[in-house]
Amino acid sequence: MYAIALHDPADEALILARDPFGIKPLYYGQTADGFAFASELQALLAAKLAKPIVETAKRDELLALQFTTGAETPIAGVYRLLPGETIVIRGGRVAERKIIDALPPGGPKSISRSDAVQKFDDVIMNSVDVHQRADVPYGMFLSGGTDSSVVLAAMRRLNPTPVQALTAGFGDTSVNDEREHARAVAGAAGADHHEIDVTDDDFWRELPAIAHAMDDPAADYAIVPTYFLARKAREMGLKVVLSGEGGDELFAGYGRYRRALRPALFGGRQMRHAPILDGLDVLREPSPHWRDGIAADETKAKAHGRNRLQMAQATDSAGWLANDLLIKLDRCLMAHGVEGRVPFLDPYVADFAFTLPNNIKIRNRNGKWVLREWLSTALPESKPFTKKRGFTVPVGEWIASKGNKLGPLVAAQQGVFEVCDTPAVEKLFNSGSEFSKAQWTLLFYALWHQSHILGADVSGSVFDVLADA
Repeated sequence: MYAIALHDPADEALILARDPFGIKPLYYGQTADGFAFASELQALLAAKLAKPIVETAKRDELLALQFTTGAETPIAGVYRLLPGETIVIRGGRVAERKIIDALPPGGPKSISRSDAVQKFDDVIMNSVDVHQRADVPYGMFLSGGTDSSVVLAAMRRLNPTPVQALTAGFGDTSVNDEREHARAVAGAAGADHHEIDVTDDDFWRELPAIAHAMDDPAADYAIVPTYFLARKAREMGLKVVLSGEGGDELFAGYGRYRRALRPALFGGRQMRHAPILDGLDVLREPSPHWRDGIAADETKAKAHGRNRLQMAQATDSAGWLANDLLIKLDRCLMAHGVEGRVPFLDPYVADFAFTLPNNIKIRNRNGKWVLREWLSTALPESKPFTKKRGFTVPVGEWIASKGNKLGPLVAAQQGVFEVCDTPAVEKLFNSGSEFSKAQWTLLFYALWHQSHILGADVSGSVFDVLADA
């Protein structure tokens, strides 16, 4: 992973480069004073090298998808260097561009199941070995799911001392609390296991600070536990944390991949086929272009002789992975001075995973088959073939409990008021947790807009920040 800036005075050139998966971010803007770049979008705002003006098309995309795609950001005039992109700047302007793909060309390659499992052992052990190299204390995030269990199993084999493993849970809610399973997995691996309980009080108190950390906005529920896990890691003195991002995208873990492969007659459908606020009559003018970025990624993914599953994986890697999952991990950890590392997004792992045959990625309605098969030997206590309920954050329950109070406050925020019908927003927040994804998205956007567009003080609770607007 890298985000690099090189100044070549002999050639009078500035060179910017970003790693192929986009693990580390890099932003730039062309201003009247010259060319500006930074590793954080908010640095350009703080230095007044960019103006806090919303790029409306990207705002609409954020409200539809919970993340944005492509080079443009929700701040007008600020751009992301694309994953794998290198640009050369001369005279304050971009003079050259080139890009390298994180994923290999071509369709699946023939390999037996036993050989695939052995090859996976080779590539994942090498990757984890490289990614845990550090002269500072390190640990890992453990959900107890397949991806994090793979990382833990590899670290156990490589480390002579117990692995420092951190897990978040949510007490007193109806969502699946993964701590019991994670505790069993950690115990089987001999890890030094640390648990945190994220409560509704934590949520209301810290969400403005979390939205502030997410300057390149991704309205992903998982930013909440990730932020608190990062804080715990810092308190423990950890400087590096390994995490399982990328496992689902490379090894076909999502159910939407299986749906994308089915004919429409049998329940198949296009990925991200409907916007989050669809049918709620909340937006004054729903955007017909909210899916343009995803469609562009889908078009690019069709290249290189890929099959339908690979196209779905490549589409997710370009948009969702780079601009949601990896932004979430980088921002939440770096807000606490902790470095996040993602061993699944190693070039050798990617080259192996992406070209696996479909029936080694998906078997018996289970994605990530080769990971599960490897775990059944490497860490059988993780129960890799047991159906998991999935990781859920109880934001719906928390928001529903405060809906009457929250609705008018969110509806009155400038960022929300500009695009939404006020009575409809208030009604939405009084409609219970059935519409939690839409409620959460508007709440996050209201706080993000307060922090990064209006420059408001977000040091208080959600209700303090919204009431002071």
